[in-house]
Amino acid sequence: MTVQDLPKTAERNFQLILIKPSHYDDDGYVIRWWRAMIPSNSLAAIYGIASDCAEREVLGPGVKIEITVIDETNTRVDTPALLKRLAQHDNFGMVALVGVQSNQYPRALDIARPFRKAGVPVSMGGFHVSGCLAMLDGKAVGLDACREMGISMFAGEAEGRLDRVLQDAASGQLEPLYNFMNDLPSIEGAAVPFLPKTNVAQTLGLSTSFDAGRGCPYQCSFCTIINVQGRKSRFRSADDVEKLVRMNWAQGIHKFFITDDNFARNRDWEAIFDRLIELREKDGIPLGLMIQVDTLCHKIPNFIEKSKRAGVTRVFIGLENVNPDNLTAAKKNQNKITEYRKMLLAWKAQGIMTLAGYILGFPADTPETIRRDIAIIQHELPLDVIEFFVLTPLPGSEDHQTLWKKGVEMDADLNIYDVEHVCTAHPKMTKQEWESIYQEAWSLYYSPEHMKTLLRRAVATGVPLASLVKVLVSFATTVPLENVHPLQSGLLRLKHPSERRPDLPRESAVIFWPRFVWETVAKHLSLGATIAKLAVSAFFIARDKKSKTYMDQALTPVGDHEDETLELFTKTAGGRAAVSHIHKVAELTHAHKVRPAV
Repeated sequence: MTVQDLPKTAERNFQLILIKPSHYDDDGYVIRWWRAMIPSNSLAAIYGIASDCAEREVLGPGVKIEITVIDETNTRVDTPALLKRLAQHDNFGMVALVGVQSNQYPRALDIARPFRKAGVPVSMGGFHVSGCLAMLDGKAVGLDACREMGISMFAGEAEGRLDRVLQDAASGQLEPLYNFMNDLPSIEGAAVPFLPKTNVAQTLGLSTSFDAGRGCPYQCSFCTIINVQGRKSRFRSADDVEKLVRMNWAQGIHKFFITDDNFARNRDWEAIFDRLIELREKDGIPLGLMIQVDTLCHKIPNFIEKSKRAGVTRVFIGLENVNPDNLTAAKKNQNKITEYRKMLLAWKAQGIMTLAGYILGFPADTPETIRRDIAIIQHELPLDVIEFFVLTPLPGSEDHQTLWKKGVEMDADLNIYDVEHVCTAHPKMTKQEWESIYQEAWSLYYSPEHMKTLLRRAVATGVPLASLVKVLVSFATTVPLENVHPLQSGLLRLKHPSERRPDLPRESAVIFWPRFVWETVAKHLSLGATIAKLAVSAFFIARDKKSKTYMDQALTPVGDHEDETLELFTKTAGGRAAVSHIHKVAELTHAHKVRPAV
């Protein structure tokens, strides 16, 4: 039977249910919030493609596609209600588990189970499926669970491919595997990422996201992006970006997270920025952007200046570490610690908030060296916010593939592959030491005294104080209060007894709800105290005349010979080698310039 042969009635519309799974916390409960921190770009991308399919009537003339969007980080998956809706349409539809990462894979399987039991077609895509198929043998890391349950796996990207999947699902012929990993599509001119305002409103700050490009030329061994999205970069055009900005502005949304792993390497960055500048300065759209870049972006002429004009207020930098030996071990040789201060000061000069990722657990790390390096960052680098991560062998990364091939033991529970749990052994730290220093790192960096320093630097450099306070509150409190990473956080944690992992006992409502209420009250009292302290500090610092001219080692302009004194360069062998290399290059360059002509 073809799609065209299916009976068409007004009551029987194809139900496409898009679900972005969350994952379980250490107590086995789904991590869900009243308002989540980060919008899902995978969900926006698939919704945009699916909406285009619906408009083109890919299931045949008159066959409507009704799309339901659920981001489980902020919306409960009401399985009975969804099954009832599907039953009203004779199960004419499909559940698509979107953008599933490795730590979300166990939860995704649990979501799929009742739908498959009811005979509803289910498809699963995302980094876990794609990464495992790209780097492993096609069976490793739990993929057989999909096969056993009859879940169709989708590897690759959906632009130009979703038509076929929907048609197969509608005709009851969904294939076990759609593998497009060797045929990554162009995204220029494709359907743009988009989410209705009702979904975007479930995030903090009413912000959404889009990718202006995919793929990365670098070879970081811990990264999955290069093995899922490829090392050849593909880009949206400035016209595409303008289209999605106008679509969102029409529904009152003007804040965006550009999810490109490294927007500075987008060959069309300037054309895109120029278009965004025009939308801000001529059309009056008050754009607010967050972007991700590398540590050499300041060397691109006009990049940082145009970032400011385009509306960038926050920039995430893949700093990863301050020890060159660790960077070399991770194949992140593009990071030059001798450029860190120049780069960060260039962003500071524009009054843009800087955030950096910092990985704990590289081969040279010990608790002592991590404490030392955090202190160096506090005193010598003008960073606002640090996001700490545990080095994790994510399925789809070279690190995981190497350990897998060698038969090195890795934790079997994919739920903890969330870059905040230890999943394998370390050459210099026990598991307990590694976990403890990860927890300690947050309190070390976000000490009350250092947060006051960050506020003083913000006033001196023009970083919006209120915005920084909001971010500092989240990053200083989420790990100790909620025991989850700040990027998985939100406002007001929500739980339900039915959302516990199936292999854990269901708790009595008499025990669950009183404890949940008490925990919520206690957490918010502590949170309120932190907010009050930071707000008071910000109030007095903003009104202190000395704050405008505040200066410390981190804000000091880069000098010719600072590498001879800063601990950033003197405390590690790699740092000293980096400085020696810079001196040697300078000497050779100088000698070449002064050599007399023959």
